[in-house]
Amino acid sequence: MSGSTTAAATWFTLRRRTTIYPPEPAGRPGVCAVCRGPARAGYARCYQCARHDLLGPGLLADAVAPISYAVKGTAFAAALWRYKARRSPDPAARAWLLALLLTFLHDHGRCVWRRAGMPAPGRLAVVPSGCGRPGPHPLLEMAGPYLRLPMTGLVIRPGEQGRDPNPDRFISERTGPRASVLLLDDSWVSGASAQSAAAALKRAGARHVAVVTLGRHLDPADERSAPLAARLAPRGYDPDSCAVHPARP
Repeated sequence: MSGSTTAAATWFTLRRRTTIYPPEPAGRPGVCAVCRGPARAGYARCYQCARHDLLGPGLLADAVAPISYAVKGTAFAAALWRYKARRSPDPAARAWLLALLLTFLHDHGRCVWRRAGMPAPGRLAVVPSGCGRPGPHPLLEMAGPYLRLPMTGLVIRPGEQGRDPNPDRFISERTGPRASVLLLDDSWVSGASAQSAAAALKRAGARHVAVVTLGRHLDPADERSAPLAARLAPRGYDPDSCAVHPARP
């Protein structure tokens, strides 16, 4: 994270090896101000992010930072599936995604905390898998040892699985009063799981929740997503730009 003592040369090498589909900047017409997905003309948020208001006042994440678009059919989107395949997780995909996550948090963690209005996080949580897989989440197994933050567990409440925003979907361990939590997610599709997890954390005592998601899913075959997907191209990782920190002019 931001205070890492890792040699600058190592970070430089990791950046050069990383290719992503950078999120569109905030404020661009047709782009959701929350998740950077496609939004209808004249609307600040996409349909799904607008529905998250159903979770209740004060329960949404204070910041959402997708690191990259996960465009269906691309190597990056495939890596988000392969790294956690149950039978044979792909070690190359894990190494790629871990390098991307750690580099992003090193370079842009402060951007995310600033957008969320919080200090550096004191706790870590991971959005549970929708299928309720047993054991630690692969993202936690992969990144937890490097982030070295106390973990706040989240589990799916029995009978509450679903795709809609639901403040009762997850059970959260107590975070401690006024905690600032980094909530990691690997894939943002509708965002209902991540925002439901944020709601559970806030109901468990968290004051601030910042979501960092590896990939914002985008399907070029979807008519709402096609215009956005058509103007995207893979680019080298840029340490001066992220979803909540526009590139310098």
